Amino acid sequence: MTTPIHNCLINKKTSTTPVWFMRQAGRYLPEFKKIRKNNLNFIKLCLNYKLSHEITLQPLKRFNLSAAIIFSDILMTPHGLGQKVVFKKNFGPKLKPLNLYNISNTNVDEFSKKLDPIYKSIKNVKKNPLIKNKDLIGFVGAPWTLLVYMINQSSPKKGLKKNFFKDDNLIKEILKILEKFLKIHIKNQIKNGATIIQIFDSWAGLLKEKELERYVYQPTLNLVNYTRSLRTPVICFPRNIKNYKKFCEIVKPDAISIDYNVNPKLIEKKIQIPVQGGLDPKILLLDKEKLKKEALKYLNIFKDHPYIFNLGHGVLPETDPNMVDYLVKIVENY
Repeated sequence: MTTPIHNCLINKKTSTTPVWFMRQAGRYLPEFKKIRKNNLNFIKLCLNYKLSHEITLQPLKRFNLSAAIIFSDILMTPHGLGQKVVFKKNFGPKLKPLNLYNISNTNVDEFSKKLDPIYKSIKNVKKNPLIKNKDLIGFVGAPWTLLVYMINQSSPKKGLKKNFFKDDNLIKEILKILEKFLKIHIKNQIKNGATIIQIFDSWAGLLKEKELERYVYQPTLNLVNYTRSLRTPVICFPRNIKNYKKFCEIVKPDAISIDYNVNPKLIEKKIQIPVQGGLDPKILLLDKEKLKKEALKYLNIFKDHPYIFNLGHGVLPETDPNMVDYLVKIVENY
């Protein structure tokens, strides 16, 4: 049976609007907080296949969503390549300085073995009755975003290191290695049951227009083409870029996920392919009336366009799960 999201991505049908949320599994759910309290090491939690399987399914037990997204992190790729990643409370990810020699000599089997709990978790989720007639989304970080974390060694919220672009050979080499291992990570997720792949380019907005070709368009296109060769649709989320139209024309994903800073009316006019997302996650922190008004705005704008309802970024930690439930019902009853 065709799932609602596949129907939108492949058949471009809009009879019902599929709905899922970025970061739907995790930090805002009391049942997740309970698990997290006893599992302080975030990387270890992502690699605990029994717990990550349980966390992935938690939102599906509460809400009528069209998909599950595997509970993992984009930084599992640098972890698999041997660059140590730790998550510090109220700070975010902190990466140890990268050792190019070690990363260049990473063994393919070693990489897959390190990340095997993620694939086991996908396999287990796929067997669960809760996922029947729904999609299971696997994901990776885009090469540019992972490059940012690997060289910057932390989130670039305050900007990139001053000498970030200094060593061009280092950048070339890391992008080459990332492409190779991201393809392996994508393949392993699909092999174990992921039915869609989403590529998160969280820091695409840091680049100037002239830099996008080298760091975003080409590396992402290579991954999109590879995922398609495995007969799996791919959604791209190049957050905060200025020209979504150009991105779609060059990269050609099956759907484009938009952030909340973009005007949805312009996207609807300019973009031919299916669109996902857009709603500001902060709207979920307001009252039901404002939430309904904003949700209907997106649903009305995209009513004649293949559209997957989602947010323009992840669910915020302070979100009330009842508001998520209310939002899902608005989409369902539209």
